Amino acid sequence: MSTPTPESPPERPNDTPENQQDHAASSNADKPRTDDTPVEPSVTNVADTPATDVSLISGEGKPRTYKVDNPSFFMQRGYQVLLVLGLIAAFFLVMVYQTLFGRIEQPAQMVTIEQGQTYYGLLPQWQQQIPLFSASVAKLYIKSQVDAPLHAGIYQLPENPTIAEALQILEQGAKAAMVKIQIIEGKTASDLYQTLRDNPGIKKEVLLDSDDSTPPASNASIAQGLDLVGILPEAIINSNDPIVNHNLEGWFAPDTYYYGEGSTDKQVLTDLYKRQQQALFDAWESRAPNLPYQTPYQALVMASIIEKETSIADERPLVSAVFKNRLDKGMRLQTDPTIIYGMGNRYDGNIRRKDIDEKTSYNTYQIDGLPPTPIALPSAASIEATLHPADSEALYFVATGNGGHKFTNSLAEHNQAVRDYLSVMREKKAQTPPQ
Repeated sequence: MSTPTPESPPERPNDTPENQQDHAASSNADKPRTDDTPVEPSVTNVADTPATDVSLISGEGKPRTYKVDNPSFFMQRGYQVLLVLGLIAAFFLVMVYQTLFGRIEQPAQMVTIEQGQTYYGLLPQWQQQIPLFSASVAKLYIKSQVDAPLHAGIYQLPENPTIAEALQILEQGAKAAMVKIQIIEGKTASDLYQTLRDNPGIKKEVLLDSDDSTPPASNASIAQGLDLVGILPEAIINSNDPIVNHNLEGWFAPDTYYYGEGSTDKQVLTDLYKRQQQALFDAWESRAPNLPYQTPYQALVMASIIEKETSIADERPLVSAVFKNRLDKGMRLQTDPTIIYGMGNRYDGNIRRKDIDEKTSYNTYQIDGLPPTPIALPSAASIEATLHPADSEALYFVATGNGGHKFTNSLAEHNQAVRDYLSVMREKKAQTPPQ
């Protein structure tokens, strides 16, 4: 028999000459060495390693090339810069428009400019209500466009004005003649009416001058001319007492005002009414608890009495406490200014015993509680004191003769304070040289 020839192993697909050499080397490594010849490690020459083809990585047929001075690169950057500049310019234009032409929400109203105020003082009102309002832009506009200084006075602003419209109106104040209206705290509505009648710069619509054939304007005609009949209690409207009937006493805020020449008496009185109404409303909303006043109007009546009793700021809350305590105890107020107001034109500067004993609609020595209407034009400070009395148990007060009043808790203390007052007055009279 012939010896069979061993078959050669099949050639593997990835057997290359290099792989075959590696395989041979691996096979030889598995055989035990029969000699002691050291084996030198194989070192691969880096220079002989072929370079990587960039085209294989990039996927293109040829390597990429770059140009440092590519024009499209700079054009793209230029467009971006222009876009940013355009957005900045657009934002600035919107800000300028909002600053000068943005409208605040408010009704048409009178605005008082006090002596020493500046145009810049008007900016916060717009800055609070208008988005993107810029005080810097507004100030630049004022510096460049407004030439006239801001004059004290009262100006009529339209409904929902822009700052540009307001500045234009206020600037006209320099060209308009202003008239001064001064109403001192504690004066009466009749005093105010006469002040307006006597002012030649105020045009008369409600307070028509009387002549031989025309009687002076009555309380009723004034209330109707000002459209204020509705604010009065029914008892005032229907009263048979000519002093009480339709009396708007107390409803006008006393102060010093400036109006443009040619303003009407209706305009002035309406403005003063709104100011007093706001002062009364604000104080009523924050009033102290447990007060004896049921309505804001009753508080206005008391404020007018306090205004007539003292002009010292620190005393107002104490006077308020005395009257509150007396009302709480059911005691009569017994205040002299109510006697005077009830006498009307008959008052000659002196209060006599017969005047104290006379029962009028206002004499609080003869009537219980409050008089029917205020007896003067009270200040905002007196309204505040009425609704925030001091913490005191005092029931009486009397003048000291040296300025101010003495407040006491009992009738005995009060009588002593009266004696002290009379003693001071006698001393002063004795020291006065004869005329």
